Amino acid sequence: MAAKSIPTQFEDISRDDSWARTKDLLRQFNNPALSWEESQALLAQMFAQCEGATVTPPLFMGGGRNIRLGKKVYINQGLTISGGAPVSIGDYTLIAPWVQIHATTHPVDPWERQQVAFTAKPISIGENVWIGAGAIICPGVTIGDHAVIAAGAVVSQDVARCTLVAGNPAQVVRQLDEPDMATIYAKREG
Repeated sequence: MAAKSIPTQFEDISRDDSWARTKDLLRQFNNPALSWEESQALLAQMFAQCEGATVTPPLFMGGGRNIRLGKKVYINQGLTISGGAPVSIGDYTLIAPWVQIHATTHPVDPWERQQVAFTAKPISIGENVWIGAGAIICPGVTIGDHAVIAAGAVVSQDVARCTLVAGNPAQVVRQLDEPDMATIYAKREG
């Protein structure tokens, strides 16, 4: 099922206090003078949900209040998330450095592009996904549980669970074995 686009007018951006608040929190979070504990404590204010996630600065995003991080998500440095629509990242997902997650896009038609600031489609990233360095996740994409996105991949279509994709545009490289759910998280929970 295709994700529904959410159009945003230029005037809506200038009146949105949450964007200004997010930018203020990001300035604090990305401040190198902050201790690790201080930066991690800001996460609960920056995201709609953040259950024991670890995020390494710097972080770049807009509209953090519609972004949900699952339990024990690990995000390495340089993640960019352009919100505008809900973005959910499932439990135990690992995100490598300099990944881009873009729920927003702009109209292709030049006239329409001047009327609408951007459109956005929700992104859903499943449980125990690994997203390699420099990968780009496009608007409206759903990535299934236990999938692997290779470094540098540009994901513009949904990715099935337990699938490895690579390339631009991302293509299926191979199917992965289903994990043993009885033992998969034992080390991280122990």
